[in-house]
Amino acid sequence: MAAILNLEKISKSFGAVVIATDIDLELAEGEALGMLGPNGAGKTTLFGVVTGTIAPNRGRVIFQGRDVTRLPASDRCRLGMARSFQVPQPFGGMTVFENLVVAAAFARGRSERDVYQHSARVLEECELADKANARAGTLRLLDRKRLELARALATEPRLLLLDEVAGGLSEVECEDLVALINRIRVRGVSIIWIEHVVHALVAAVDRVVVLAGGVFVADGKPEAVVAHPKVAEIYMGIPASD
Repeated sequence: MAAILNLEKISKSFGAVVIATDIDLELAEGEALGMLGPNGAGKTTLFGVVTGTIAPNRGRVIFQGRDVTRLPASDRCRLGMARSFQVPQPFGGMTVFENLVVAAAFARGRSERDVYQHSARVLEECELADKANARAGTLRLLDRKRLELARALATEPRLLLLDEVAGGLSEVECEDLVALINRIRVRGVSIIWIEHVVHALVAAVDRVVVLAGGVFVADGKPEAVVAHPKVAEIYMGIPASD
């Protein structure tokens, strides 16, 4: 299967703090990839490199066969990249529906009226239709996370990057989120999902990578990676030799 995203020898540091060292990664069309790693490992920074909000020190980002390393985030969005943020960042003074309309119109280069029906469909899919006229700043956590995901979906992405969308949710809410992500996958959207709620991640992805010390220390099927001795050492301080 063809790759939708390739990271080639990506390196990034902030002074003495090394985030990534010659990282290579390939994501196939339609694949869902989970990303684990301890706090501060640089997972969110790597998302920034992919989507164009952070420039790598060296290396290339290839999206759909095109080198986008020097393209701004806005252009990458229009090409089909979208992401959610760990801390939801809606336009708080706008309604939920207006948030989606802005995202859809900007990404697709269409008028607001032209994206009304599409925005309404995304609201339904993300179970936000009954909140359409609510101010985004008044939403509870679950609905703010749903809105963050809905705004990304409104751009009609080919590649969707999710940053800890399950954090703070109940077990039932996590199950609903996994069901939604699996429905998105059916449409052929490729996904990279950073998450600390491991059982939710494992239920929705094909493959998991673990970022630690600036490199990927594990890469494989979800159950095998979670059971990997090196992963246990990183998360629980258990030496791999034990």
